[in-house]
Parts: sequence; structure tokens; C-alpha cells
Amino acid sequence: MTFMSRLLGAASIAALSLTAALPAVADGTVIIASTQVPRHFNGAVQSGIATGLPSAQIFASPLRYDDNWEPKPYLAESWEVSEDGLSVTLNLVDDATFHDGEPITSEDVAFSIMTIKENHPFKSMFEPVESVETPDEHTAVIKLSQPHPALLLAMSPALCPIIPKHVYGDGEDIKSHPANTTPVGSGPFMLEEYTPGESIVLKKNPNFFLDGRPKLDELIVRIIQDPSALLIAMENGEADLYPFMSGSQEVKRLEKVDHLAIDAEGGAAIGPINWLAFNTASPKLEDKRVRQAIAYAVDRDFIINALHRGISKPQRGPIMEQSPFFDDTIPAYDVDLDKAKALMEEAGYADGMDLTVDYLPGVKEQQQTIAEYLRSQLGKIGINVTVRAAPDFPTWAGRVSNHDFELTMDAVFNWGDPVIGVHRTYLSDNIRKGVIWSNTQSYSNPKVDELLAQAAVEMDEEKRKELYAEFQQIVTDELPVYPINQLPYQTAYDKKLTGVPTGIWGPLSPMDTLDWSE
Repeated sequence: MTFMSRLLGAASIAALSLTAALPAVADGTVIIASTQVPRHFNGAVQSGIATGLPSAQIFASPLRYDDNWEPKPYLAESWEVSEDGLSVTLNLVDDATFHDGEPITSEDVAFSIMTIKENHPFKSMFEPVESVETPDEHTAVIKLSQPHPALLLAMSPALCPIIPKHVYGDGEDIKSHPANTTPVGSGPFMLEEYTPGESIVLKKNPNFFLDGRPKLDELIVRIIQDPSALLIAMENGEADLYPFMSGSQEVKRLEKVDHLAIDAEGGAAIGPINWLAFNTASPKLEDKRVRQAIAYAVDRDFIINALHRGISKPQRGPIMEQSPFFDDTIPAYDVDLDKAKALMEEAGYADGMDLTVDYLPGVKEQQQTIAEYLRSQLGKIGINVTVRAAPDFPTWAGRVSNHDFELTMDAVFNWGDPVIGVHRTYLSDNIRKGVIWSNTQSYSNPKVDELLAQAAVEMDEEKRKELYAEFQQIVTDELPVYPINQLPYQTAYDKKLTGVPTGIWGPLSPMDTLDWSE
């Protein structure tokens, strides 16, 4: 197998009609197949797996987590939480440098945390942070306005990349900074080359602060938006690892490939939920009875068992059903067309309405297929649905983040703790135009704001459960979103690979231990 054939694929290489052998791929190279096209690589201002995977390789974070949800040292070799919960002290390793050779100091940590607080769509993640003090170059003291039960988890690679102040602190807009696509980090890999929409080439960081890591010389992310071509690449060994696999056909197909293994358990902290979101500011959708009617018309069991061939799990509320904070007494909205029609009539739409539904480009089965199913299913209650496709993620994200939609299929993550991944969808003050995966539904309820504010500071888990139970009852009645299923994220990989990231962050972990077996 040549480097060119692995990068371009068998069909493309055949067309080249090469007459001479090309250099072989080094043993230290792993090719990752992905359908995701990142906007850029700066996870400090952008959420999602498209940015998260390369960001976790390029940037290091204060902490990392093991398979049992326990924090472990990374850039911070140790940390202490004050008795009152109002400060966390990070003691940084003393020999870490950025890829350009500049040392990492507490000033970079302070700059990064405050940048994330001000710019990341997960507004609640660092909201209690008032300041970060820097008494010396290797000590950062995070000062909080209130206890923050999710703070340590928020300092994971997927959520808290430490970015260099000397690069990003030049006064340019952080969200459009040129370094977002030519990043300087301190992680195990450095960006070597990026061909938008095609490939990301990451080279080994020879000065990584963890001895003996990374194991590999190179990671290449091949962006393959054609699902059939991606599967062929995995089957033929043109790609070695396929993360975030969530289609039933691809799972069942790759399960039959002898040289591949499938991990279905990693990434529990990501908590991906597939749902139908409503623009509650739309005159046609501002009445909750219309939203409830749509929920009663959708057959969740049919979607899971027929459209997804049984590989998805049902999801009834905003908090993952495996979470200790999930309230199993919330309404399920089992399909009931008569009730749906009655609600439409009560809302003044006995003669029906026209609606447009968008969907997140990517896994067709989880998004486009359900959107098209809605066209036929909602027709049964008098709603004429037009399915609007987007050619790529940025187009879809631009529409939804700017509230230019009526209905959209979407996949949104819990990110470990509700404070991080759930609050952002429902808080009134997180209605932020231009920011995807914020409160793009324009939903506002002062009681919900109050409950989430209390849950964000409550350190007693049982009391947090009570607060989240009341929250879930309200939002599953008012339905700014209708949860359908959990995305069955799985990772397919060559059996000769070792150190595949299968912990709570799965492929959003640094791949510094990934290697080929002897």
C-alpha cells in the first residue's frame, strides 16, 4: 500500500496509472477517516467533533480523564480545590512548550480560560470564573463567584485547549483569527498541512512534554464525505480508524471485516442526542401545542427499530437517560395521531400549515432520513413539510445559528455534566445569533433559568437531581426541542492498533498513546 493510494483511495490511484512505485507509508502513520469538515481547529471558540478531534491533538489542556471519569494530570501536574469551592489552583508542569518553542506559562492558562469564557458557545461552562490569578509562571489560581461542580471536567482536552497568548493576544477577533486554521498548540501533534474539505496532516511534536509520546510519527485525517467511499477505505485498509460511526448500515458492514474491531462504549461523556429543534420565535411554532402535536405525530420507535435497524437507543429528554440526573417520569410523547390532530385544531391550525425542515449534513440515516420521514409522517396531521438540504456543515450552521429556520434535525451533546452541555440550549441569556449549538431555538422561560442557575452551583448531588427533575418536566412540556434517540457513536479501527482512545471522551482525547503493535 503506497502513501498516495492510502491518501486518495484505490479508485483515484487507478486513474493516475502510476508506472513507478511510490514511497510506502511509514509504520508510524495512522489514517483517520472522517465525514466532518471543520470550520477551523481552535476548540477554544468552536464546539463539535469536527473541530474537537484535531483540536485535542494540536492543543493540550490542564487535565485529562480516565475511563472511570477520574481527572488525571496533563498540563497541570497537580491541582487543589479550596474548601469553600471558590478557587481551584493548577500547578503546571515546568517543561512544556508550544510548538513554536515558547514556554507555556500561567499567563497562557489564564488567557485561554478567559477567552473560552467569553467566546465559546458553552457559555455556562466557565460562567462562574471571575478571574485567573498568576502568582508565578507555573501556578494558575481560578477564582469563582460560586461553586462550580463541573469545573474539573470542563478542563478536559475537548473543552479547554490552552492557546498561546503571544499568538492570539494580538487584538484580532479570536473567532476569525488566522491562527485558527494555522494553529500553534502544545499537544502531541502539530498541524503540517490542511487541505480544506480533503485532509488534515498532523506531524509528531518532537518536544511534547510527556516523555516517549506521541507514539506515532503522523496522523492524517482524510475527509471523505461520500459514506460508500469511506467504508471502502476502511475495508481496503486505505484508512485505519473511523471515529463517530453512527449509521446502522456502516456498523453492520464493518462488523464483518476481519481486520477491524468495533468499540461501542467509548465517548460516554460526549452524550450525543439526536433531536428535532423548533424555532420558537416563528409565529407558526410559538404555540407549544403545535410543537406537542408534532411530537405526538413522530413515531420514535419506528425511527429506532426500522430506520436505524435497532442500533440507536431512545432518548426522551434533554439529559442522557444513562445520567444520574435523568428523570424517567417525563412524558414520552408516544405516537398518537388523534391527539396530534386535536392539538393542531386547538392551536388554530385545523387546516394545517407549511413548514420547512433542515438537517445537519453528515450521517444520512440519523439526520436526512428522519427529515424525509417527517415529510410523510407530519402530512398525516395536515403539516406540509419541505426538506431543505445544506451542501455542507458551514451552510447549515449559518442558517441555524442565525435563526433562519423553522424546524431542524440536529445532534447536540451533553458533554459530561448538564452544566456544560445541557444548560446552553435552554438559558435565555444564551440566545446568541451566529453561535451554533447555543440557544438557537430562542426559547425563554424565567423558571427554567432559575432552576438551571441553582443546579449550576449545588454541590449536593441529590439536590441537583431534584432541580434537574423539575427542569425536565418543564422543557418536555414546552418542547423547544423533541429528543428522538441517542447517536450510537462507535469507533472502527484496525486490530493491529493499540492505545485507541476508548475512554469517556473517546476520539476527542489526545491520541498520544495510539500506535501500531509489533
